[in-house]
Amino acid sequence: MRHIEKPKGGEFPPCDDIYITPLPDDGLLLRHLKENFEAAKKLVLSLPPEKLIYRYDPGKWTIKEILVHIVDDERIYAYRLLCIARNDRTPLPGFEQDDYVRFSGANERDIANILEEYESVRNSTIALLDGLPEDAFTREGVANGNRFTVRALAYHLAGHEMHHLRIIEDRYLKLGKA
Repeated sequence: MRHIEKPKGGEFPPCDDIYITPLPDDGLLLRHLKENFEAAKKLVLSLPPEKLIYRYDPGKWTIKEILVHIVDDERIYAYRLLCIARNDRTPLPGFEQDDYVRFSGANERDIANILEEYESVRNSTIALLDGLPEDAFTREGVANGNRFTVRALAYHLAGHEMHHLRIIEDRYLKLGKA
């Protein structure tokens, strides 16, 4: 499997440190992306349907909303890394994650449908990363007013997903026992 070196400080804004630093420094990002999806799927399928629309606090996202958020974030970050990998110098916009969740309709969707979309997007991301030329990973661009390298955007994907899976385990499963 392809080796993608972990980004170094300065290749991403400090706010992304929460996602990138916890990831292993083994270069096996594609494997981690595959394994993260499988872990997420196993966790979600182990839950009763009512838990998938549980909110541990008013205004907090449900598990279904978190899953769709992960998918939306991955699509946006994959687009960003594609643009930068292709040396498109156009500054890329940010996005308002709360609006994306609010208008996602996630809670009305069947979990099998959400997981099917999640897996399709993940497989597409892995194929994109696996097909990039080696020199593309250190190309830099601007997204949401911040400088990123392609590999930093790629590592963001895995770390962002892990971050939300930890939140599900800590806030939804431990606090939401009923």
